[in-house]
Amino acid sequence: MDPTTDNAGRSGDTGHARSSLEALRAEIAKAVVGQDPAVTGLVVALLCRGHVLLEGVPGVAKTLLVRTLAAALDIDTKRVQFTPDLMPSDVTGSLVYDTRTAEFSFQPGPVFTNLLLADEINRTPPKTQSSLLEAMEERQVTVDGTPRPLPEPFLVVATQNPVEYEGTYPLPEAQLDRFLLKLTIPLPSRQDEIDVLTRHAEGFNPRDLRAAGVRPVAGRADLDAARAAIAKTTVSPEITAYVVDICRATRESPSLALGVSPRGATALLSTSRAWAWLTGRDYVIPDDVKALALSTLRHRVQLRPEAEMEGVTPDSVINAILAHVPVPR
Repeated sequence: MDPTTDNAGRSGDTGHARSSLEALRAEIAKAVVGQDPAVTGLVVALLCRGHVLLEGVPGVAKTLLVRTLAAALDIDTKRVQFTPDLMPSDVTGSLVYDTRTAEFSFQPGPVFTNLLLADEINRTPPKTQSSLLEAMEERQVTVDGTPRPLPEPFLVVATQNPVEYEGTYPLPEAQLDRFLLKLTIPLPSRQDEIDVLTRHAEGFNPRDLRAAGVRPVAGRADLDAARAAIAKTTVSPEITAYVVDICRATRESPSLALGVSPRGATALLSTSRAWAWLTGRDYVIPDDVKALALSTLRHRVQLRPEAEMEGVTPDSVINAILAHVPVPR
């Protein structure tokens, strides 16, 4: 059954949309063990029409997570392995000469999908990295002066390896700021790793999600209904001021050379509203802001070299700020 069709008549049913999106966790858990925070972050990004930077060592199921999310949402997904010789046209598409018609026709690249997995994005030169900027920001691709809109929904999930930097091209701050969230994928706990090995011993094949029982449990109508409801989620003046105070505190931190921009403050407000709606409320509370602060802000700040040498991390700075900024009552 196509959930898009099934839910078409219930696009205004926000309760149904919330329960369908909550069901994603259980569905993804059929293939991916112990990554609930990352699943929640990806859903929040979809609801906010943002993009995600996934950071984790190889082998922690980043690709499997994205593929399973696409299967559970019944949306199209494509994967691009970013390499030093990858060209921008390999991502966006190019004009191809057709000998039969003696004309050039546009051949869409893999970016024309709902969920694009940009694997190891920091392994490709800045010119190719920047080819994603227009797609991420404008949701279109311009080739030969002609803009071509991308499908809806459209989400870029880019991965990078946090421990292997040789031969990589670090993402510039301007591009990092285009990602709504930066999610870290940790190594599994001992019990989770036992569960993973047990599944493989029982015949689990990560390339065959249907055999693992993964089925579509939500669709585009659910996303539309959820986004409409989130747009009506109430944000009090006190919460708005709380978000601003947190972001301004990063600009004044002695450990940071670069604090959060107003775009980052807007992003934190947006993700907090999505989280509030997912948890069943139509208004935002300070705990919603705290819950999304790390993943929304950690990639938007830059440490001073002396702070980095002392072992300070973006997460520790943001946590300290959250502990000191007065919480509205």
